[in-house]
Amino acid sequence: MTVLLGRGESGSHVTLIFTVNDDSTNLDEQGSLGAGLCLEHGVETIARGIEGDFGINVEFIQGNGNSELYEKVLRLLSKDISNIKNYNWDLAVKLKLPISQGFGMSAAGAVAAAMAFQRAIGEPHEKSLRRALAIAHRVERSRSTGLGDVTALAAGGVERRISPGSPFSSNLLSKGPGISEGWVEDIEVILAWKNDSGKHTSSYIDSPAWKDAISKAGIKQMNELSKNDWHKGRWGELLERSEAFAKESGLLSDSRRFELVKDAENIIDLLALEFKPLLCMLGESLVIVPKEIGRKNDLEISEIIYALNDIGFMTQKTRVKKLF
Repeated sequence: MTVLLGRGESGSHVTLIFTVNDDSTNLDEQGSLGAGLCLEHGVETIARGIEGDFGINVEFIQGNGNSELYEKVLRLLSKDISNIKNYNWDLAVKLKLPISQGFGMSAAGAVAAAMAFQRAIGEPHEKSLRRALAIAHRVERSRSTGLGDVTALAAGGVERRISPGSPFSSNLLSKGPGISEGWVEDIEVILAWKNDSGKHTSSYIDSPAWKDAISKAGIKQMNELSKNDWHKGRWGELLERSEAFAKESGLLSDSRRFELVKDAENIIDLLALEFKPLLCMLGESLVIVPKEIGRKNDLEISEIIYALNDIGFMTQKTRVKKLF
């Protein structure tokens, strides 16, 4: 009896600015313009296939997730790779961050799972990666769990999305309509959230009123961020425009986001440190970043984490990373 094993991994993504571009009936053409950060922590998966009736059992060995996401990834993959149907699959999933908090964990999970299944089957790496990103994008759009996270992950680092859609599409897995660019510096950041789960992404991107407000604010900021070359010299501009987007879209004042930002700002001011809390879209969470990049902040980050934990925040230190 043949037994197959494969591993997949993807970092996460926090969106700082975005638009909602979902008018097309073609899922590959849906997505968003925007900007954000791709991060080291995300999802790790191990797929095990045993010859037999086609099916899947998903086990979460760390964190709580949604099995339906991974079932859908496997179903879509089986349409492209018929050999997958000859196996019964077990998928072990390690979630290194919480879901539904604006960390792009459904996109990360879909990419990681698609890679694990393909590696188990023995598909070539480059083609597997393209297919994983294409399928993850379709899964995200069909479930209304994300817009541009997968296209952002394809770029990595500090990313901007200058054309909406999937990064890869068609049976040939050629370049899709989605275009993203990223640059990487050694930037450590803090993710901070409260234990209660945030709103589901679909409650915003499926709402006409929210779509209009978000897209108007996002287009305004991206009209400027999309100009000229994308490099580390634009870090300060990204922080400023992210704050402006949060206010102008109405997302800062919705739910308890304003209070989260003020709590973090008060701590940073009390410690007299040069950091800035930004909202992670669309969670009720923050990414706390240095105002200037290029110097080590280990002690300062530890001070912020200790103070945030003391007032009830959950935290995770991570870093900006090019993922693939």
